[in-house]
Amino acid sequence: MDEIKPPLWALQLSGGGGRAAYQIGVLKALASFYPRNHGLPFPILCGTSAGAINAAALACYAGAFHKGIRKLEWIWRNFSSDQVYYADLWPIIKTVAHQVTHRKDPNVAPCLLDNAPLKTLMERVLPLEKIERHIDSGQLHALTIAASSYRKPCCVNFYQGQKHIAPWQRHRRKGIPTTISIEHLMASSAIPLVFPSVLIGNEHYGDGAVHQLSPLSAPIHLGAKRIFIINLESPGEPVPGRRAPNSGVITGHLLDAVFSDALSSDLERVARINASLALIPHERRVMQPLTTVETMTIKPSENLDAIALRHYDKLPKGIRTLLKFIGVDDSSESSLLSYLMFEGEYCQELIELGFRDAIEKQRQMKLFFDLPVETQWPSSSARSANST
Repeated sequence: MDEIKPPLWALQLSGGGGRAAYQIGVLKALASFYPRNHGLPFPILCGTSAGAINAAALACYAGAFHKGIRKLEWIWRNFSSDQVYYADLWPIIKTVAHQVTHRKDPNVAPCLLDNAPLKTLMERVLPLEKIERHIDSGQLHALTIAASSYRKPCCVNFYQGQKHIAPWQRHRRKGIPTTISIEHLMASSAIPLVFPSVLIGNEHYGDGAVHQLSPLSAPIHLGAKRIFIINLESPGEPVPGRRAPNSGVITGHLLDAVFSDALSSDLERVARINASLALIPHERRVMQPLTTVETMTIKPSENLDAIALRHYDKLPKGIRTLLKFIGVDDSSESSLLSYLMFEGEYCQELIELGFRDAIEKQRQMKLFFDLPVETQWPSSSARSANST
């Protein structure tokens, strides 16, 4: 087995529902810097929520980076909301009615939408049995999937990786070795109250972002020295006026906080630690295992909420009816729409945006991954992001 030599690169994929299509565009641009037969450039994969599903898919094709990206891109470009949850009006009514009539049943997880179609899709397209083969061959160091425990509130990083990796325990976060399954991915992506929690062992788990106070702790525990982060935080302008926010706007704010705030804070923390370490004399750093961790972050340059609004009419009628009930329509200022939108045209636009954003930063990316920078895509080439 080939030994993976430091520095170990890690990929950190945050959550964000339909926004995660953006990650595919960034990764597609990165893949274009490598030869066709190249494996993953990051032997450590860490994912949360929708980012966990993308990370698991990459782990399944760790020996063929280009192939993994092509398969992921095809799925996202041809996505529809009914592949993630039952989107017609009658199934939504039945789900809500079932929640009301069984609200005291401890075996019924509260939820607004039934995401059983997502489980069916993942069972069909994710060959998770390949992950262990890539670990044995040395092409993959570890895959971690973050989920939130509801029994004892904390972030649990389920990981599958090299045998020498030891479990870890910190305040409200821990790493547990396991064989990654569809259940782990369903748990990591179970947005509270929107999708049902998932029973793993004797505990119920939900979306990994809920208790993820330190998202970068997992790749650091796994030995990463450089972490490439695709953050799905969307730029936006403050909404003028003094109108009170409705329930849709408040829900969108809560999702923004869950999926983005902890990661942004953790990046600031790493920067402060790196700056502090730079002040310590080299001889003292040699005596103690103190090393800096390099990070590079790419996030959307355009407002994803505005993009989602342009595709509002593509949503199934049942979902539009449900969203209107909480104040989200085709003129809404809520970011909720960008999380629940999985329609192909919306996903395609996010893929192309991710590709353009990454090409604009290709020099920094190549330096980060120790790649030659002589040959670069011209900026105009980014317009052909949808070419194969």
